[in-house]
Amino acid sequence: MKTLLTITLCLILTSNVFSQQTISTSITHDGGQRDYILYVPASYDGSTAFPLLLCFHGYTSSNNVIMAYSGFNAIADTANFIAAYPQGTDLSGSSHWNVGGWTVGSTADDVGFVDALIDTIQSGYNINADRIYSTGMSNGGYMSFLLACQLSDQIAAIASITGSMTPETYNACNPTHPTPVLQIHGDNDGTVPYSGASWTKSINQVLAYWSGYNNNGQVDTTAIADINSADGSTVDQISYGYGDNCSSVIHYKVYGGGHDWPGAWGNMDIDASAVAWNFLSQFDINGIAGCVAGFGQQLKQENFSVFPNPATEFIRLDFSIEEDIEYLISDMSGRIVQRGILINGNPQIDISELAPNSYILTVADKKSSFIVVK
Repeated sequence: MKTLLTITLCLILTSNVFSQQTISTSITHDGGQRDYILYVPASYDGSTAFPLLLCFHGYTSSNNVIMAYSGFNAIADTANFIAAYPQGTDLSGSSHWNVGGWTVGSTADDVGFVDALIDTIQSGYNINADRIYSTGMSNGGYMSFLLACQLSDQIAAIASITGSMTPETYNACNPTHPTPVLQIHGDNDGTVPYSGASWTKSINQVLAYWSGYNNNGQVDTTAIADINSADGSTVDQISYGYGDNCSSVIHYKVYGGGHDWPGAWGNMDIDASAVAWNFLSQFDINGIAGCVAGFGQQLKQENFSVFPNPATEFIRLDFSIEEDIEYLISDMSGRIVQRGILINGNPQIDISELAPNSYILTVADKKSSFIVVK
């Protein structure tokens, strides 16, 4: 997959002069020109290895379009990562990514293109090779799953918005490490049906595959605040217990949601781009740094709750623990905001530094939601 014949740059960069740049450029792969846009935030000066976010457009769309509505460039300005927006090739008059399903007639080697593209970007920029992520909408979400299956040695985590897995991707999937997965999908999506079809797996099948592969644990459902009642939809966050390497699978199910990018259009209770980056950015290719071996072990209790709830300064578990054990607190996007050790006989957690919000406490294979108020 390392076929790379020619690199065509629209802008020549020196190693010591960088500023905010949006670069339209291309490489030659498999004898054809493959275009992409690279966004380099002003904070990049080459001295620090930046994460790389690959963002894939939908079927019939373009890299310029998804760059505009996703808003990842603005996020990159403050979160300090480089964003790449590849362009798909033509299939019967429509831009596409060759993922199987409705694209079975395609001959494009898109996995090979992405492999070569990553090499190209790494040759020109200081990229953290352990923090390469993929996201995309619709066909771009399918492409992200394909990369998680077939380019697993380079992709740390993925976020799919309105995408899924085709039977071809699903049946030949061969990841090499536990892979965190975020899936945002409307149950009323008329383009990529939530319940699946002959050419696409259902969202439940996709979630079952990755949570099974990662050895994720208990499923926990939390309602997201309906802050915009005019959008005609509501959202549940369905999260699976931390699996191997503390990998996580999280699904935002949009009830009444269509083929939308929440926050840009459709549901306005969540911002898909912010949720995606908050989720992806906590992982590298080895999972979560400092992940405790055995995290996700089964507790003797069937479940637990915390009190007081809502809370202000501290929370306690409603049972005693028999040994010291790690806990994690995550926000509603799945980002870990606090971690520590519950001391044997004193299951109390100081939450005084947490901002008012809803959170999820994870202890071993169990979860409990709570609210912080000030």
